[in-house]
Amino acid sequence: MVGEKYIKALQDGADALPWIVPASGDGPMLDEIFQRVDGLFLTGSYSNVEPHHYGGVPSRPGTWHDPQRDATTLPFLKKAFDAGMPVFAVCRGFQEMNVVLGGTLHQHVHEVAGYHDHREDSDDPLDEQYGPAHAVHLVEGGLLRRLAGADTAMVNSLHGQGVAKLAGGVTVEAVADDGLIEAFSVDTARGFALAVQWHPEWKVLENEFSLAMFRAFGDACRLYAARS
Repeated sequence: MVGEKYIKALQDGADALPWIVPASGDGPMLDEIFQRVDGLFLTGSYSNVEPHHYGGVPSRPGTWHDPQRDATTLPFLKKAFDAGMPVFAVCRGFQEMNVVLGGTLHQHVHEVAGYHDHREDSDDPLDEQYGPAHAVHLVEGGLLRRLAGADTAMVNSLHGQGVAKLAGGVTVEAVADDGLIEAFSVDTARGFALAVQWHPEWKVLENEFSLAMFRAFGDACRLYAARS
């Protein structure tokens, strides 16, 4: 399923018409959808990428997975990169992009020495769960530094997994104070290709930095559509 916050962010922030793609795996339907869209937005999720996709150890019992999503988003990402289609990925989408490009994931970041606990408190009200949690350093010369007009930004934090090995061919865009990579862009992409670990879709119209990301994605989609 797709939460309303993602749909509203695409409508109001990117000025785009969301088309919710069914998690039906690769095949003729996905090819048909691919021909009709101008960008790919990958949402967050409570589920995690199955670790066999990146050579990880089997997940602990009780871990939520969504193999149908994996079978849909991972090939869709490859098609998008090959076509130069704009891609914007958040949270689980950030992790999917890293995996597709050859990276790996920590399945429990808070158990890795040196890293903080980046999970939300599920007992808190949603406004607190999605509220500012920590600062990230925005790398000089990067897309996010230009969009923010600053070298740091406050972001929310609602993830238990994170980058272990960063994929090759990407540029780090943002780093948390514990050194965890929080955003990257794809060097070889022919268009907009950005992944962030946090959730900029939350109340996007109330956060100038988040809104700038969605506007940039929307502009990239319109440019792609004009060239297609």
